[in-house]
Amino acid sequence: MSATLKIERAGHIARVTLNRPEVRNAFNDAVIAELTAAFAELGQDPALRAIVLAAEGKAFCAGADLNWMKAMAGYSWDENHADAGKLAQMLWTIYSCPVPVIARVQGDVYAGGVGLVSVCDIVVAVDTAGFCLSEAKLGLLPATIGPYVVRALGEQASRRYFVTAERFPAADAHRLGLVHELATAETLDQKVDALTSAIAANGPAAVRACKKLVQDVAHAAITPALRDDTARRIADIRASDEGRAGVQSFLNKSAVPWL
Repeated sequence: MSATLKIERAGHIARVTLNRPEVRNAFNDAVIAELTAAFAELGQDPALRAIVLAAEGKAFCAGADLNWMKAMAGYSWDENHADAGKLAQMLWTIYSCPVPVIARVQGDVYAGGVGLVSVCDIVVAVDTAGFCLSEAKLGLLPATIGPYVVRALGEQASRRYFVTAERFPAADAHRLGLVHELATAETLDQKVDALTSAIAANGPAAVRACKKLVQDVAHAAITPALRDDTARRIADIRASDEGRAGVQSFLNKSAVPWL
């Protein structure tokens, strides 16, 4: 039983909800450990089609918990390194989870929370949400979340918001690509449900292969080795039971077997 999360399952969809609204769902050691464990376990479930990452309360995630920051103030370099390594592992576990992850952003997102959003595959946010990479205000930097934020937000926007620590609205996050869909508070769940339904209608193995394909080729040079790798990937899926069944269903105009 998680102390900081609510984990629910409905059919092929799982929902992981940050459940510390009294501290704006800020990170501490327990949150980091439990998110890491939750996504490691869910990623191994072959029946899952999608995971929704949500939060209770007014804020999605406010970054680091103040009490946790007070404890870290007295850490040595080695202790800081070990502590940051746990956050880095959590982010990687969610980013590399084989199952597509949809962020349901119902409120403000600050500091490490922006990293949490950035490791998700699809982001749906309310149009009233604000975003802020606030680390520089404290004399810090968004280092562990940096690789994911730069990929999600873009290099040029990251150059600005890392150094200014400005708050920017959901409309700008959407324009810059960090957020895929904007919604009102009333339509947020409808949009999230539409996306989970769209994913669940596709071939389960193909969806997981698609997620990994994007991650593997996004920043890779288009070399002969990469071209051969992509040819091997499509050959693998075409020759699989799922791929053969999907093509036959299309040709025969019949229902696919995974629905």
